[in-house]
Amino acid sequence: MGDKRLKTDITIVGGGLAGMTAAIGLAEHGFDVAVIDMAPQGDLTAAGYDGRASALAYASCQLFEALGIWDHMKPYAQPILEIRVSDGPSLLHLHFDHETLGEGPLGHMVENRHTRIALFERLKEVSGVTLLAPEKVSNIERTKEGVITTLASGQVITSDLIIGADGRGSLVRQHAGIAVSQIDYHQHGIVCSVEHEHSHCGIAHERFLPSGPFAILPLCGNRSSLVWTEKSHLTDTIMKLPERAFEAEVKRRIGDFLGDVKVVGGRWAYPLTLQYAQDYVADRLALIGDAAHGIHPISGQGLNLGLKDVAALIEVLVDARRVGLDIGSTSTLENYGRWRTTDNASVYAITDVFNRLFSNDIGPIKLIRDVGMAAVDQVVPLKNFFMSHARGTVGDLPKLLRGERV
Repeated sequence: MGDKRLKTDITIVGGGLAGMTAAIGLAEHGFDVAVIDMAPQGDLTAAGYDGRASALAYASCQLFEALGIWDHMKPYAQPILEIRVSDGPSLLHLHFDHETLGEGPLGHMVENRHTRIALFERLKEVSGVTLLAPEKVSNIERTKEGVITTLASGQVITSDLIIGADGRGSLVRQHAGIAVSQIDYHQHGIVCSVEHEHSHCGIAHERFLPSGPFAILPLCGNRSSLVWTEKSHLTDTIMKLPERAFEAEVKRRIGDFLGDVKVVGGRWAYPLTLQYAQDYVADRLALIGDAAHGIHPISGQGLNLGLKDVAALIEVLVDARRVGLDIGSTSTLENYGRWRTTDNASVYAITDVFNRLFSNDIGPIKLIRDVGMAAVDQVVPLKNFFMSHARGTVGDLPKLLRGERV
């Protein structure tokens, strides 16, 4: 490597979905950004990297469109037109239909791999982002004047602000000594994709089984992504099942409404926990995405929360720079911290309660939740509120989530 020193406005540690979106958004608004990631680009976009797909709320799609990323994603995005929630075999259910609101789809399903590819394609079109990968952070020094980040290669980056977008085990968060609260659900999410005979018609299904939710999420073509929540002590046995036996278990849970079903590609299992940082900011440091919070996938809101972080932080930093404020100052960053902790807290609580309420087969509780779902299904204003929440259009939205530039 030639020059071992690099000066930027902002250093982002973590080149995942939240980190790369933040880098592109900040560069689009005039900041010079360095992104550090341990994984080579080829690994992140490989078909077998993690197998996951994300339900992107309508507001998140607005963000991607505002930042010029959506055009690269659109060919791989399946609109979510309806959501059907049921409690196992119960006839009582909850049904959301986008036509009720008349405002476009509830969101889109996109495989994470295609979102990463879109981000790298957009990165080629913007200036102001330096991607350093594969690279590893060896030291972070925060001072009153700025942040000095030293990499394992010897590269030194100086900046006004460092952003931790480096996942649940965030090195940036640990460096700042920010405490984390965690709840272990003793569940794993088993992820795979299936091809099926009949069309899914753009309908996402969430079925609550005693071990946890089982989601059938529409992908482009006659394909769906499955998120099968299972008790942790059974996960290893299921993951080791031969191909035919695993497929038989999948078919048993899906039923026959999609016709013949075949598992395609690999299978992955991820431990499910609720985790949130006690603070999102420190001197010259901000956390976004999984570095700040990780929730149960029951609501499909994990990535959407991270993208809200991105949009809010960009807006706060742009506003600060416009009036000549230091983007790394405590007063500037606290505006972001207050905005996001307030909004996220309610989502933590809702997903935690829902998972505990539905991940059991206790008779009286089952009856109460079934009757409750059926009642909500009949109360139009309440149902519309839940649909708006699914679309990500509830609350104090940053401008980018409304499809506007800051």
